[in-house]
Amino acid sequence: MGYEYTGDAHHDLIDAYQADEAPFPTEDDRDYPRRDFLRDEPHLLKQLLFPRCWSATELVDAPEETRRRLTQLGSCIHRGITAYSDRDAAALTDLVDRTLDRLPAIRRTLKKDVEAAYKGDPAARSYCEIIRSYPGFHAILTHRVAHVLYQSEHFAYARELAEYAKSETGIDIHPGAEIGDYFFVDHGTGVVVGETATVGDWARIYQNVTLGALHFEEKEGEEHMLAKGYKRHPDIGDHVVIGAGSNILGPVDIGDHVSIGANSWVTDDVPDDTSVFISEHPEQERKSNR
Repeated sequence: MGYEYTGDAHHDLIDAYQADEAPFPTEDDRDYPRRDFLRDEPHLLKQLLFPRCWSATELVDAPEETRRRLTQLGSCIHRGITAYSDRDAAALTDLVDRTLDRLPAIRRTLKKDVEAAYKGDPAARSYCEIIRSYPGFHAILTHRVAHVLYQSEHFAYARELAEYAKSETGIDIHPGAEIGDYFFVDHGTGVVVGETATVGDWARIYQNVTLGALHFEEKEGEEHMLAKGYKRHPDIGDHVVIGAGSNILGPVDIGDHVSIGANSWVTDDVPDDTSVFISEHPEQERKSNR
């Protein structure tokens, strides 16, 4: 028997759509260009979470159509987790229900991420531009759903969604990473956020940043086998800016209101209200080509 959504999230989503105010899109008569997707989940998520930006305005005042779209998404999730799980059918259906029930709350968080991107990027012209075009926003949208599945111990399917987001955006956020509110990745290509990393509120990260591991522990008694399930990635505080090309490695604590300059290599704790930067840049030499 196929999956059918029976919860109340469609009513909550309708209320959320109708409560939107500018600068979020509020017009229901725009028809944006088609963008094809190789997987159904990201497309359905974008339509359900921001229907006015993804030519799905029929959802804005139609609870039954929204419920039907939730059922479509739930069927995809149900199939994905069933492929990896030995849990009974009732438990899997309950998990899908609870995941879809979280979408209104996830939408509220994503609206904060849009605000952070708009405020943090001088090139941003509108909220809808961010929702449709910014790779950092596409990555965090998928991550916030994948993280819910990861917390429910459906690790493999959550990783599938994260890997699809990476292929679409060039941003690799492990579904286990805990990301706070008002998160913004600018440009984004080459960003890596490891499984046990945590990121606070109002963090801004630029391209080619790695929140990674410094070294790995081996599993005792098993040759060539790395240990799993231990803390190995950094904790990033609130109001932190991490410049392009920086590497923050190991289970270090980066405090609040910290600025890390481009191309920095950080392997030690950084206290609150601190700027980290490379003090001596390599000398640049020039010669004429004539």
